[in-house]
Amino acid sequence: MALDPDEFYALALAAADGDGRLPLARMTGWEVSPFEQEGLRVSPLRPPVVPEKARHGEDPAGCDICRDRDKGIWFTGNWRLERIRGVGVPLILMLYPREHYDMDDLPDELATEMGLLGTRIVRHMQAIPNISRAHMYRIGDGAVHLHLWFFARPEGQAQFFGSWLPVWDDLLPEYPADVADADAEAVADALVESFGGSRTP
Repeated sequence: MALDPDEFYALALAAADGDGRLPLARMTGWEVSPFEQEGLRVSPLRPPVVPEKARHGEDPAGCDICRDRDKGIWFTGNWRLERIRGVGVPLILMLYPREHYDMDDLPDELATEMGLLGTRIVRHMQAIPNISRAHMYRIGDGAVHLHLWFFARPEGQAQFFGSWLPVWDDLLPEYPADVADADAEAVADALVESFGGSRTP
């Protein structure tokens, strides 16, 4: 059984300094870190808050993702793909089930489709000229409705390797929307060919 919230907090706090600040993450020493270690500080560790704040969409009637079920660049009866705007990397796509599911209650049939779709989306993003890698992320703390992120890493930018890519994205200036739109459409067209579905709901 995992440590309870107070036990976990006590364990972490024992490694912190007098202000409740943990040592810098090992990741900040990686050559791909966007930050220099000198002058960088860790925020003080806050005590646990239980129960946790509700995530967006706990009540499906108020879920924005459900409301937008017909918004995107590619659709099947079960899935939709949308381009995320205002980002710094060449392309970020988001895959959603069209019905209100999270990862833990996703039916097995859709879970199987999700695995195949994730592979195809990565493959099609990496086929775009000047894209070296496409990374898939699932983070579910903000919203109940399942959403999978796909980040395209620009070719030659080795400093953007790995798990720091979303942080670099947040630091970079906005990527040209017309270029990202064209690349997103190329991925959507390739999905229609490789998986099925359509460009409209």
